[in-house]
Amino acid sequence: MNDVAALAGVSMATVSRVLAGDYPVAGATRERVLRAVRDLDYVVNAQARALAGRRSRTVAILLGNLAAPFHNRVAHGVERQAVDEGCLCLVAATDDDPDRELTLVEEMRARDVEAVVLVGGVEDSPGYRTRVARLAGILDAAGSRLVLCGRPAPGEELPLTAVHYDNAGGARAAVDHLLTLGHRRILFLGGPAATTTTRERLAGYQAALAAQDLRHPAELTVEGCHTRDGARAWLRRRLAQGPPDFSAVFAHDDDVAAVVLTVLREHGISVPEQVSVIGFNDLPGAEDLRPGLTTVRIPHLDLGRTALRLALHRPGPEPQRAVLATELVPRGSTGPVG
Repeated sequence: MNDVAALAGVSMATVSRVLAGDYPVAGATRERVLRAVRDLDYVVNAQARALAGRRSRTVAILLGNLAAPFHNRVAHGVERQAVDEGCLCLVAATDDDPDRELTLVEEMRARDVEAVVLVGGVEDSPGYRTRVARLAGILDAAGSRLVLCGRPAPGEELPLTAVHYDNAGGARAAVDHLLTLGHRRILFLGGPAATTTTRERLAGYQAALAAQDLRHPAELTVEGCHTRDGARAWLRRRLAQGPPDFSAVFAHDDDVAAVVLTVLREHGISVPEQVSVIGFNDLPGAEDLRPGLTTVRIPHLDLGRTALRLALHRPGPEPQRAVLATELVPRGSTGPVG
């Protein structure tokens, strides 16, 4: 700044005012300063600006898995909102490791970020609740904000922003769709049993059956099929025992549903004539499967945008909560019971 001031023939205070844009400066003087900035290739030091009491204009996105399509699409929404807000995004992976997550949050606090966004579901446990309460308190004390995106808040009074989507409602809509088509034996392929995502989608599945006074047989509920390889191995073992004892499959996400379509085809089982298949997420490529996959659409971009917008424009430390709607998207993989 001293070099810019010398070249422009003004004081450092004038340079500061021009760069901040928060104080009136004569047009000719402002142009001299900006010309000097260009000639010297001067860049404002963001950390110095933060130390001077201004906002850092930086937010952090922590993803459990950088390769997961769901995480990527939500993170894209956060990043788009950050651009609109004039903020820079820092992105890191926690590898679903609670200790690494805590370490990263501490590092982001040291960088004076304005918000730390945690994306995706999580295993709900007393340890997780304690950890989130601590993280929320640490960031709130630093003038920052913890943001939970795609997972419910573990406590109503915590000073954090939580933007979730209607997992249970989406699952119920999916199963209601199958029930309307006449299906009664509906296989549920869920993810890890302890995660908030699996619990909520299982609750929606059960609610839809209960509304029709239908029994919920244990053999039609399978949890832990959260990877393509795991789902493929399980379904192949099941079909090796004989013809399917279900007329429809509700898979907890589109990746697993795509595997179900493949394995059924391997065994000569036609979709949807013999077995209907429905997924969750509506990720890119779902409509291009053969047949096109019926699924539940999550508003990924809106989820990320809403989370960051609320966090950056919060009126105070009070909790912020929002739940976005999901949408059933019928395609060719579901049809009347055969």
